[in-house]
Amino acid sequence: MLDKIFPKIHDEGYKFIVIFILVTIVLYFINGFLGFIGLVLTIWCYYFFRDPERISIGDENYLTSPADGVVLQVLETNGPKELGLENKQYKKVSIFMNVFDCHVNRTPCSGKVSEILYKPGKFINASLDKASEDNERNYYKIKNIHGEDVIVVQIAGLVARRIVTETSIDDELQQGSKIGMIRFGSRADLYFENYKPLVKVNQKTIAGETLIAKR
Repeated sequence: MLDKIFPKIHDEGYKFIVIFILVTIVLYFINGFLGFIGLVLTIWCYYFFRDPERISIGDENYLTSPADGVVLQVLETNGPKELGLENKQYKKVSIFMNVFDCHVNRTPCSGKVSEILYKPGKFINASLDKASEDNERNYYKIKNIHGEDVIVVQIAGLVARRIVTETSIDDELQQGSKIGMIRFGSRADLYFENYKPLVKVNQKTIAGETLIAKR
């Protein structure tokens, strides 16, 4: 029960929580109401950086969600041109993370990280289609046990200003393993082949647990 009220915090969060606490103290001495607003924002900051345990299905015939959030798109499209895959067809699922979602991202399958590519960019609303091509983003190409490339793209949003990577090229990952996080509202795109999507637009997802697709 306590872990629901006081969830584990991602390492990225501690410095922000300390800053919010200090600002709240200053605001309290200026004005009680401002101090209350600061307290509310500090509580929000704490929960934003929560890093809960997740239990994946452990079945490589499925892909699990890379992010908490809401499904924006389920479609067939070309692969990311940044990875030289613009002439290859993939299924794509896009998930939008608002400022109340957990922002820790996870690998949808077990496999080896064969490529990580960071691209600087803009900070437009992550719910817009052009965010996939215009915004700051980070690509992970993961070779699954079937020898196929599964691609996860972290995309910074309107207020997000840093994409954090927690894995490296040649790392061997287990399904549901953490690969990084994005600070504040953002998006994750998932590209895959030879799986049938199981989700629909506006469906809520939980990173590492929601089944996104099946072989």
